[in-house]
This record gives sequence, structure tokens and C-alpha cells, in this order.
Amino acid sequence: MARTGLPRALPGWLRKARRIPPPGLLAIVYAALILAGTVLLKLPVAHDVPLSWFESLFTAVSAVTVTGLAVVDPGITFSAFGEVVLAVLMQLGGLGLMTFAVMVLSALGFRIRLSHQIVLREDLGQASLHQLGRLSRLVLFIAVACELAGAAALAFVFVPEFGWAKGLWHALFHAISAFNNAGIQLYSDGLSQWVGSPVVNITIPALFMLGGIGFVVIADVANKRRWRPLSLHSKLMLIGTAGLTLIMLVVILTFEWSNPYTLGALGSPVDRLWAAWFQAVTPRTAGFNTIDISHLHDSTTLVMILMMMIGGGSTSTAGGIKVTTILVAALATVAFFKRRDSLHIFGRSLGVEEVMKAMALTTISLIVVSTALFVITMSHDGDFLDLAFEVASAFGTVGLSRGTTVDLDTMGRIVIMAVMFVGRVGPLTLGFFLATRGVPRVKYPPGQVFLG
Repeated sequence: MARTGLPRALPGWLRKARRIPPPGLLAIVYAALILAGTVLLKLPVAHDVPLSWFESLFTAVSAVTVTGLAVVDPGITFSAFGEVVLAVLMQLGGLGLMTFAVMVLSALGFRIRLSHQIVLREDLGQASLHQLGRLSRLVLFIAVACELAGAAALAFVFVPEFGWAKGLWHALFHAISAFNNAGIQLYSDGLSQWVGSPVVNITIPALFMLGGIGFVVIADVANKRRWRPLSLHSKLMLIGTAGLTLIMLVVILTFEWSNPYTLGALGSPVDRLWAAWFQAVTPRTAGFNTIDISHLHDSTTLVMILMMMIGGGSTSTAGGIKVTTILVAALATVAFFKRRDSLHIFGRSLGVEEVMKAMALTTISLIVVSTALFVITMSHDGDFLDLAFEVASAFGTVGLSRGTTVDLDTMGRIVIMAVMFVGRVGPLTLGFFLATRGVPRVKYPPGQVFLG
């Protein structure tokens, strides 16, 4: 007889866990991973300087949610063991939502009902559990292959600088951090000392762009290798990513080229171009930097906040509202002004359901960010733009910082941790409600509301 659930001999609490919705169960798993990471980072062997429980908790939340915001300097604070713990937390946090959850649920014998299949399908863009399992294996293969290749490339920079042992470890650590869009770095000034290094400026962005564009897109491009047969999702992601990167690049070149504290501080035009390229792609939830983010022009900062809110792609290690969500909302706006009832793009149509999902994701994201910013401003009297930057960075699981997170009081840091957690786990929870629908018992007559 086919196995349909957990054996009756198992403890009652485990059988009761079957009734927890998948988003709730994954939130619990993430919370448990954060607590385990907190304890491991607090061990005396994990840090070289004094570390409080609260600092350990904040660091664990930042690593598991692959955000990168920090209240301590990781390179100075943690020992080799602590850095290994951070790398493991980033790996589990970055890939866990797409792969480990499916594997753990199956291994524990949880019965995946139809409504739960829809949730997993929505999150991974697949149609069946068989495809989900295949995608999980593909994700692990892509992650390991990209991280090893990235570490090999970075070793040509770090090994001559730090020696074989430390250089290889730093190369692997930053490859893991980059591919998982974590942004945790082992240097106090970020990657500023390699601002003109072609290897760093190509390898690091390549890793976090591959991790952030989505595994479905990577698989689609690898299998079809031509533009025409690509799926609509892949086409939107590729065009959206290129367009947003170009916009950010133009903004940085325009406002920062002569800024004496950012690009203007670099003597060589080539170094300025490398730095502009790096900063143009890093707001897409990567969190790395090669120039001082705190001295960016206000206009650049505002656009960067918008980019962090948008984030990367679905079924990726990135956070944010997601590129496809923004594109669907933009297409809906165009369709409204053209008086169309449906959206048309690349020979395909999108219905009202996709528009409602985009509206729900955008609205809830704005509510979360606005609420968090309001609470922080009640207890911290700082520059509003800096506070907005930190909150947007936390929600988009980016990790870029203008130095405000370190100065926040306990309440402010708790809010940042909550926003990081919501930014990582929240999309799946919202996807559950978007993917499950109830049948209305009563059908009401249509009404009219005047808008605008």
C-alpha cells in the first residue's frame, strides 16, 4: 500500500505538525535554524572578541535570511569556526526555501496534499512534485558548480594576498556569500581594495546575478539556448534584469562620476567604470560594495532603495518584490491606459489573477516597509533617507548599509531582524494565500467605485 502519511507510532506532536500549513512549517524551520546558528556563533570557539547573545542572534538572522546587515564586523569578530558556521547558515538559508524544504518534508513522510502542491508549484514555477524533486537536484548542482567555479576564480586574487589556506577559504566564503546573495564580507571596507580588479568585478557579480535571476531561468536558458522558445517568465526576467541594471548604471555614472567621496575618489576612469558597474548590479539583493555607500548622492540613494525593493527573480536566492511582479504591474498600467481587458507580451496573455497577485505583493511589501520605518523613527532620531535605506535593504535581503544599523537601539535592531525574516520567509507565506482560493458561497451583485 502506498504511503500516505506519518506512521501512527510516531509522537503526537509530529503527527500534529502535518496540519501546519507549509508556509508556517517553513517559517518554523527557518526560526529553528536561526536559533541553532545563534547558539553556535555564541560558543567561545566561534568568536575572537566578546560577542553578546543579541549580536549573535542578529548575525544568525542576517546569515539565514541571506541579508548581510551586521552589527559586528564578521572578519574581526569571528574565528575560523565562526566563519564556517556563517557559510553553512548562508548556504542553508539561500537554498533552503527551494530545495531543502521539499527534501525534508518528503523525508519526514509528510503527505503533500493538492493545496500544498500548488504552494510549492507557485514558489518553484513547476507543475508537479516530480518536477519539484528534479528541480531541487538541479538547484543543488547549479549552486555547487557555480560556487566552486567562483571560488577557483577568486583564488587568483585572494591566495597571492593571504596565502594558500586563508586565501582559498576567503575565496570559497565569498563565493558562497555571493551566489546566495548574502553579501556578508570578511573585510571592514567591503571589497573596496579590489575596486579595480577585473576578476573580482566579474566573478562576484556573475555569482550573485546567477543566484538572483532564478534557477528556472538558468535551466530554461541552458536547455533551449535560443530566445524564441524561452518561457514568458524567462524572457521577462532577462529583459527586466538588463533594463533595471542599465537604469542603475546610468544613475550612478550621472550622479557619482564627480562625487569626491565615491567614484570621484578613484583616479582611473577604468576603475570608476568598474565601480559603477559593480554598484549598479549589487542592489539586486547582493549586498557587496566596492565604494563607500554612505556617501552616495541622495538621488542615487533613492533609486538604489527602489532597486532593493524590487529585488531579483522568483525561485532564486534573491529577495524583494521580484522583477516579474513589477513588470506585471507596469504591463497592467499600460493596458489600463490602452483600455484593454488583458495583458499581452511576447505573444502571450496574462489574466486578472496575475495582476491581483502583483498588486497584493506590492501592497503588502509597502505596508511592511512603511510600518517598520515608522516604528524605527519613533525610537531613533536619525537621517530619514538613511533609515529608509536600511529598512529597504533588510526587506529586500540585500545587506547594503549606510552605517545606520550599527547605531540603532535595541528596538530598531529588533525591527530590522523582523523585516529580514519577513523579507525571506514572507513571499512563500503570501504565495500560499495567493495560490489557495475559496469558493464563494454567495455571489453579490456588481458595484461601482469611483477611483482617481
